[in-house]
Amino acid sequence: MLWTLFRRDVSLIARSPAVWMPVMFFVLVAALFPFAVGPDARLLARIAPGILWVSALLAALLPVETLLAPDMEDGTLDQLAARGIAMEWVVTARIAAHWLGFAVPLLLAIPVAGVLVGLDAAAGWRLALALAIGTPALAALAVVAAALTAGLRGGGALAGLIVLPLALPVLIFGVGAEQAGALQLLGAASLVSLAVAPFAAGAALKPE
Repeated sequence: MLWTLFRRDVSLIARSPAVWMPVMFFVLVAALFPFAVGPDARLLARIAPGILWVSALLAALLPVETLLAPDMEDGTLDQLAARGIAMEWVVTARIAAHWLGFAVPLLLAIPVAGVLVGLDAAAGWRLALALAIGTPALAALAVVAAALTAGLRGGGALAGLIVLPLALPVLIFGVGAEQAGALQLLGAASLVSLAVAPFAAGAALKPE
């Protein structure tokens, strides 16, 4: 059942005309930020991890209005609930599909984004590893925000307000991945988010 839901969600994401928007946004921010900071290569390389982590968070939130709201509006979620499928399973599949849709292209774009912001190869690999560990948490938080704001007008803006405070631990540990123990703490924060998100979003989606 979970595999069937996951395949359906991946198929919907793959057919979406906006499937490349997150990675395009990610690379565009990396390309434009050096013009704002200026030609100081040392400064740019020092703040590059923070730039790319915030870009990854915002990229995860770009499709938030299409993660669950369409299924709620067309009755798909009600049909799944009527068949006895728990909303927690639906949310778990959606988190996995969302991560595959936005995070994997971002990880593949790291070499390009790293060059644009002046990261060397070693720093680029560390950043890629940190993003691989932390982006599941960003995907989980985005789906939770989508569940809480589904059906609300202006839900995308509200979703950002919900996710940004909750994502702070992931951002802090991700940006400081070079420090001892930071990757372990990042992994712990990611696992906690993944463990809690299906139940939080599932509770928000359950029919009254």
